[in-house]
Amino acid sequence: MNGNCIGEKLKVHVFGASHGPAIGAVIEGFPAGMKIDEAALSSLMARRAPGQNAWSTQRKEADAPQILSGVDENGVTNGDAIRMEIANTNTRSTDYPDLHALPRPGHADFAANLKYGDAWDHRGGGPFSGRLTAPLCFAGALCLQYLKAHNGIEIAAHIARIGTIADVLPNVVHPSLPLYAPGSFPVICQDAGEKMKAAIDAARKAGDSVDGAIRCIVHHLPGGLGGPMFQGVEGRLAMALFGIPAVKGITFGETQMHGSENNDPFRIENGKITTVTNHHGGILGGITSGMPLYFTLSMKPTPSIALPQTSVNMKEMREETLCIRGRHDPCVVPRAVPVVEAVTAIALMDMILEGV
Repeated sequence: MNGNCIGEKLKVHVFGASHGPAIGAVIEGFPAGMKIDEAALSSLMARRAPGQNAWSTQRKEADAPQILSGVDENGVTNGDAIRMEIANTNTRSTDYPDLHALPRPGHADFAANLKYGDAWDHRGGGPFSGRLTAPLCFAGALCLQYLKAHNGIEIAAHIARIGTIADVLPNVVHPSLPLYAPGSFPVICQDAGEKMKAAIDAARKAGDSVDGAIRCIVHHLPGGLGGPMFQGVEGRLAMALFGIPAVKGITFGETQMHGSENNDPFRIENGKITTVTNHHGGILGGITSGMPLYFTLSMKPTPSIALPQTSVNMKEMREETLCIRGRHDPCVVPRAVPVVEAVTAIALMDMILEGV
């Protein structure tokens, strides 16, 4: 099954399936000589891990990565391909019907059946599952460390919205990172966070799910990265970020205003040309301007819900009522925040190493 690889100079191959023996990644092109901060790596992966709170799936996985190559006994990258695996230990494949015959509305089941027939592993969504974001977080955690150590680049995300409840907009001219306290719900305004948690819990109790959005900020990214048209930073980031399940849209900077409001006046600040505002989101003509880069991702509600839904038995060609069992996030957004940081780091490090 193709499509599980991203990158040019830095290549990240993701493999495995939700209910297979293991998932993992092979990272090619990662520079030698970086000492891995294991605490920072574990912290980011723990933020994505399932089964930790009431607003996520109750499937519990340790998500402990086993590094098989590319790192020496001292935890330093050696220039070889970094191969890692994460064991799947808490699967319940019996929760899933025959998705080859009865596809779940809103899922990839129907389209995957059209393309692959009975050949794909449908258990838990197989290769289309959000479970595959765990190895992405591993790769992204390494990239985050490299970017911070070698370029001073910082990347942080937060929940911009759950349903109709919005978090505050951070300072996008002079951002202060991180955006929230470690271990807390990933929002800037904790009052908004409590309302978001209540909305997620209400959807869960109703057997439903709720949508949301994530905002990501990249600080200290140098100007001049990218190029016009198909070499633009927006396109490279979008291609990577749309690999995250449930992502349906992306907006760089701000767009809903008149040109007289949207245009950012230039100024000289501490001997450097900057802009007074940052509605352009740090990118002009596909090239970074030196201002903080930021974008907002919209994410659809989790399609796996407990309410009865109408599907079609593809083998018997008749409509049936489908009741989905299993353990699912009533909202994918909170656990996707570190995934967005990780994937952003992978895409930007690839561009920096490529020198575009």
